[in-house]
Amino acid sequence: MKIALVHDYLSQDGGAERVLRSLQRLYPEAPTFVLFHDRAKAHEAFQDRQIRESFLKWLPGGRSHYRWYLPLMPLATEKHNLSGFEVVLSSSSAFSKGIVTSPQTLHLCYCHTPTRFLWTDSQSYLDELDANPLIKFFLPPLLSRLRLWDQLSANRVDQFIANSETVARRIQKFYRRESEVIYPPVATDSFRISEQLADYYLTGGRLVSYKRYDLVIKVFNRLGWPLKIFGTGPLEDQLRALARPNIEFLGKVTDEEKAALYSRALAFIHPQVEDFGITAVESMAAGRPVIALPQGGAGETVIEGVTGKFFAEQTWESLLDTMLNFNPRAYDPYQIREQAQNFSVDKFNERLTRFVSDQWENFQKGYRQNRLFA
Repeated sequence: MKIALVHDYLSQDGGAERVLRSLQRLYPEAPTFVLFHDRAKAHEAFQDRQIRESFLKWLPGGRSHYRWYLPLMPLATEKHNLSGFEVVLSSSSAFSKGIVTSPQTLHLCYCHTPTRFLWTDSQSYLDELDANPLIKFFLPPLLSRLRLWDQLSANRVDQFIANSETVARRIQKFYRRESEVIYPPVATDSFRISEQLADYYLTGGRLVSYKRYDLVIKVFNRLGWPLKIFGTGPLEDQLRALARPNIEFLGKVTDEEKAALYSRALAFIHPQVEDFGITAVESMAAGRPVIALPQGGAGETVIEGVTGKFFAEQTWESLLDTMLNFNPRAYDPYQIREQAQNFSVDKFNERLTRFVSDQWENFQKGYRQNRLFA
């Protein structure tokens, strides 16, 4: 198979980019097509890969101020030249599933989620957008047009892969398509169980609004217990201003530092609704329980009473009640780690390569791929 990879764009180092790095390791000869590659912000692992950028890279601020060019992103995606490839594997949370391929090419899409700012988070995206009032006035009609393109572009995919059952339900809801669930890879072997625990709780990731770290801070402001928060993001200053002295902000940490933080924490707190939620699984790989909202990916990865505890509502009151009734030493760290191994890199590699191989074999036999028209 001659394979190409397609990703939305490279300007951060999130869960979708970790999946892309895994795909590049599985298919090292495959070039990766993106809208643009911001080398200053993307992971250094992409520096040595075959990255092919769209025409957006030539526009003023095309990498650093890419949001200016949102109306051009569908066109730039469609202009990726994918002729000559037998299989195209797109890694998409926005535009990359909209590529145009020939009838002889199999298009598989690993969907991290249907485009958040067009579907599940469309209203909050507009409410929280820090932009000129004139731009905010004209943005809703643009998003409506993009929503139509996004839904139609899903028809170009032969088979969808969802990164969780949660995302599979969204794909069915917004695109009317079935999908195969293959959980993303978590480097579980990078984490170890510690024989000694410290006295702090842990939370962290990208400090953005939907992750609801404000709820955790409100709870620990009242409890006065030690809390450590790792990560950076646009809400960092606001969250720091909200926090009392018992709450420590660690900023950006290395993978080794993060692994040590997980292993000695009393528990990891996961207050958000995620597509999958890699941090919850990382905590479990270190043998530490997770206190989570039973929605999104955490509802699939965390086992109540075995690997963690759920709080019922996304409010600080609900989380506070759970914290007051939580015993961090009532959990078996080795049983917790065993659950995390279901989401290991090896499991992902095995499932993904088998799926691609099976789909290519069926495609060669002439089986109809897009079930929407079957």
